[in-house]
Amino acid sequence: MSGLTDVAGVLVGQYERVGDGWATGTTVVLVPEGATGAVDQRGGAPGTRETDLLQPENRVRLVNAICLSGGSAYGLAAADGVMRWLGERGLGFPAGKLPHHVVPIVPAAVLFDLPHGDWGNRPDAAFGYAACEAASAGPIAQGTVGAGAGATVGSLKGGIGTASEVVEGFTVGAIAALNAYGEAVDFATGRPFAADHEVDGEFGGQWPDRPGAAPAAPARFNTTIGVVAVDAALSKAEVKRLAVAAQDGMARTVRPAHTMYDGDTAFALATGERELPPIGPGRLGDADRVATLNLLCAAAARAFARAMVHGLLSATSTAGLPAYRDVWPA
Repeated sequence: MSGLTDVAGVLVGQYERVGDGWATGTTVVLVPEGATGAVDQRGGAPGTRETDLLQPENRVRLVNAICLSGGSAYGLAAADGVMRWLGERGLGFPAGKLPHHVVPIVPAAVLFDLPHGDWGNRPDAAFGYAACEAASAGPIAQGTVGAGAGATVGSLKGGIGTASEVVEGFTVGAIAALNAYGEAVDFATGRPFAADHEVDGEFGGQWPDRPGAAPAAPARFNTTIGVVAVDAALSKAEVKRLAVAAQDGMARTVRPAHTMYDGDTAFALATGERELPPIGPGRLGDADRVATLNLLCAAAARAFARAMVHGLLSATSTAGLPAYRDVWPA
């Protein structure tokens, strides 16, 4: 299993600029056929767009894309490029008589990476459009790419990571831009806090037997953002539970999580490829469905945590920020 694109119907595209005063980028999760969406936001400093419509009580159910971007609030402009790309292809909420009369539904979240490049160098609509142009169902680049280009985690370089797993025949995938106020590593051992979620030696199998030199103090503005997806048919309320579970994975990976300096935001998507057990008659008629949903939520937490660790281990030093591989080169 390679990552979020293991979920059928999900595409991922990324665009970044690093060097010459740049250290930022955009990651787009495209679902051309639409997917039921939800969001869970925690922490005291969010930067988001089109998240209220994802609440279960509101009308719109299907989203066309999720835009994750650097650039703080400026970076929300990247979603404009995603909307233009989708609109040119007639993908969106039907809002008129003709096929191209659509309003693409593109919730977005941003992270704070402004200090790592020249102040005016941040994602705009062109970043979102370019990320859509690059989108595919193939392997996803990890580390200092896309929305992870200028990310930090505590005192180390952060980055984009992805992971997936299969549970009860359903595929659950995650992508995360690791950019947290808290640390992701026990500096006494070099072991990532979420290393116990490792599958088949995916993180390297062994951890350093000596402490690393703790880098400088962490930045004061952050935010980890990401997406979990599953190939199940779920209601908006059920998808919301996946987003909540993703935040559990985040809390396992960084310490502390959801601080006043973070705007941690997890989106969730359900593509509808497979049905969960139906709700039957009687007071306990939903027992099988609830049990299956519970397993999907547990998998979402694990996948999100693993994605964050991959973002940590794959990152390379940028703008003077040391990466994990610099502190523990072995």
